[in-house]
Amino acid sequence: MISDRVKRGIIRAPHRALLKADGYTDEELSKPFIGIVNSFTEIVPGHIHLRTLAEAVKKGVYAAGGTPFEFNTIAIDDGIAMGHEGMKYSLPSRELIADSVESMAMAHAFDGLVLITACDKIVPGMLMGAIRLNIPFIVLTGGPMYPGLAEGKSYDLIDVFEAVGQYEAGKISKEELSKIESYACPGPGSCAGMFTANSMACIVEALGLTLPYGATIPAVEAERVRLAKKIGEKIVELVKNDVKPRDILTKEAFENAIMVDLALGGSTNTVLHLLAIANEVEKDFITLDDFDRLSSEVPHIASLRPGGKHYMVDLHRAGGIPAVMKVLEPKIRNTKTVSGKTTKEIISQVKYINHEVIRPLDNPYHQEAGLRILKGNLAPNGSVVKISAVDPKMYKHEGPARVFDSEEDAVKAILSKKIKPGDVVVIRYEGPAGGPGMREMLSPTSAIVGMGLSDSVALITDGRFSGGTRGPCIGHVSPEAMAGGPIALVKEGDIIHIDMIAKRLDLKITEEEFQRRQKEWKQPEPKVKHGYLARYSKLVLSADKGAIVNY
Repeated sequence: MISDRVKRGIIRAPHRALLKADGYTDEELSKPFIGIVNSFTEIVPGHIHLRTLAEAVKKGVYAAGGTPFEFNTIAIDDGIAMGHEGMKYSLPSRELIADSVESMAMAHAFDGLVLITACDKIVPGMLMGAIRLNIPFIVLTGGPMYPGLAEGKSYDLIDVFEAVGQYEAGKISKEELSKIESYACPGPGSCAGMFTANSMACIVEALGLTLPYGATIPAVEAERVRLAKKIGEKIVELVKNDVKPRDILTKEAFENAIMVDLALGGSTNTVLHLLAIANEVEKDFITLDDFDRLSSEVPHIASLRPGGKHYMVDLHRAGGIPAVMKVLEPKIRNTKTVSGKTTKEIISQVKYINHEVIRPLDNPYHQEAGLRILKGNLAPNGSVVKISAVDPKMYKHEGPARVFDSEEDAVKAILSKKIKPGDVVVIRYEGPAGGPGMREMLSPTSAIVGMGLSDSVALITDGRFSGGTRGPCIGHVSPEAMAGGPIALVKEGDIIHIDMIAKRLDLKITEEEFQRRQKEWKQPEPKVKHGYLARYSKLVLSADKGAIVNY
């Protein structure tokens, strides 16, 4: 066992003395050491309940003959960090989480890990760190939040963001805004729709890194506690059988995850995170071209919030991820999973699918996938749009650029009613290096929706969007402005052409004008010059590479 490094032999007597100071017995020290990585924090609702799940995992580990050791990682709440300087730390925190998992596991010689995680960057961060180690691990996500309910209507966090725009437009009163604010998030869990946290949980299950239905069981149900105990038992089995993550994380497994994500119309952030996770297996293991290729093969079969009416609890009651994969079975690859069953074996056990929520292949919501990769002279390395959350009449759009060099300036213009139907809002210098940190932009996108402009105004950025974003919002434009990408050359009033069907994003200027602007462009001073973000901005690669740090 790996833990023998710290507990076997005469020379390790000092190490055992320190472990005994923690209260562990000789019998406990003889068993496999299981690291319980817990991202519990008292400020993030997706994590507020994780102590309960950690205790259940530890019971499972003890029952199966292992010894658990719990430690923590950080967790940033994107909703709370949204719309101010704090959001610049969100994506960069992924690297800190990965490094902390790697550091703790290597320093203490754990034989296996249980990753108790939830929310946007925390899930990929933990996976990245654990994959580097290539020791057995299994994931327990915290589970989705229930939607809020008030006066017979369901709400979620996105309703609150959009209500701000509705209030500014005079469509609702302050009292109505307060009511929505109070009821939208009723308790623990990841926000109730197919936003980034739940998109990542579905991807984890499709990759084969958790037990069946692990992505969709609601956070507060006892079924999730029972799942936690089973996961505690399963990690000991994985350690004893030496099942390594790279035995499971094949190219085919990633293709399954991409297809499930595309079929569900998941968050655009999943593209960023899957690229980074795959990079820990092998450089360029998957690329934007894989998303582009598979997006033409997979239909959009489940319409969840923010683009649809269903919530994660509806997906769970409809059959969860096994049911989604059952519908996609002709396209799904047969891969290993941590459950000990293959994907095909899991699919074969599906007995019920609610086709009102998970449509069959011959009756999808859209014939092509919920995410789309756009390229063109404005995004030569690619950009991403959640087409499942776009009004069909905005699939093709052409209009004048309204250019802003920060998110704050754009929000002020939107709420001041300076953006008109037909405009294309361009927010730049918000990419991985330029932001720095590639802030999510739920505030401007929700303001556009709230102001009633989502069917007439497009938004493009080298930054990124919340999984809760809806409307014609194109993110991850690469190369980013800070790297001198074409988005840095756009001027107020330039005509931008968007064609989501043909997968094009183009700036309509002559090649001569394009070359002239390129020669005149000068890189601006970095926005942050000290601290972690300054270091991050010097090392981070572009969005089409997953915004990974280039050490």
